[in-house]
Formats: sequence, C-alpha cells, structure tokens
Amino acid sequence: MLNIVLVEPEIPPNTGNIGRLCLATGAHLHLVGPLGFSLEDRALRRAGLDYWHLVKVSRWADLPQLWTHAGDSARFWYLSTKATRSYWEESFQPGDYLVFGRETKGLPESLLMANRERMLTIPMQSDSTRSLNLATAVAIVLYEGMRQLSASEQRG
Repeated sequence: MLNIVLVEPEIPPNTGNIGRLCLATGAHLHLVGPLGFSLEDRALRRAGLDYWHLVKVSRWADLPQLWTHAGDSARFWYLSTKATRSYWEESFQPGDYLVFGRETKGLPESLLMANRERMLTIPMQSDSTRSLNLATAVAIVLYEGMRQLSASEQRG
C-alpha cells in the first residue's frame, strides 16, 4: 500500500477525486492542514461520490505530526515541478508516502530545499504548461508506484 499526502489542499473536487482514487487503489489518504475547505463540503463529497465514507483518510495538523506518526524508517517523496529527477527514476516501496502540495503554490520552498534528495517531478514539455491538475498528478505517480509494486511481487 502507498500513502498519498496532500499538504494544504484548496479545491474540494480535487481532494474528492483523489479520495476516490485512493479507495480504488488501496492507498491511504493523508490530509495535512490547514485545509482550504471543510470535509463536509458538498463539492468534495460530490467528487468522491458515495465512496467518500469508505476512503481511509487521516488528518494531520502539520507535516511534523505526520512524520512523527510515520516513524524514522518511513520514506517520503516530495512531488514538485521544481525537481529535476523524474518519478519513474525512483523505485517505490510498500508504505512510501507521496507528498503533493496545494494547487496554487505547490509545496513550500523550505520543505523542498530540506529534502532535495527526495524530490521528484512529472516530466512535461517546458513550453507547454506550468503544472498538471492535482488529481491528475496524483494518479500518474500513484499508478506508477502500484505498477512497480505489482511487478516486484510477481518477481518474488
């Protein structure tokens, strides 16, 4: 199982779609506050359809609280357009945490600088767009992680 971490998400339908994605893949969704909406938001529930109550969701006041809970051996990967290493260059392991920032600003610069060796990006043509939709980005990286974990299980 992989963990999806959303740091200060702002748009309820994105989080709802990501919740449904987590349910479909068995991933655990971690929401790090402050959130830009209420978990009772109609748009969140609409995007999550009637599945939202089945999604494994944990709420955290901040990242240090999640890091403490996860423990020293946990592996966190920080997704950013500012990274130079592609997500497909990493070998994901069960239990890894895939961390995504808020829709308008991404992850804080200080967090990225403190974790340069753990930064990953989704390659895009440099002249095409600044970023992808958050739910799309999560889906791309989560399914690559699942593909890798499935392949390693088949190898033995």
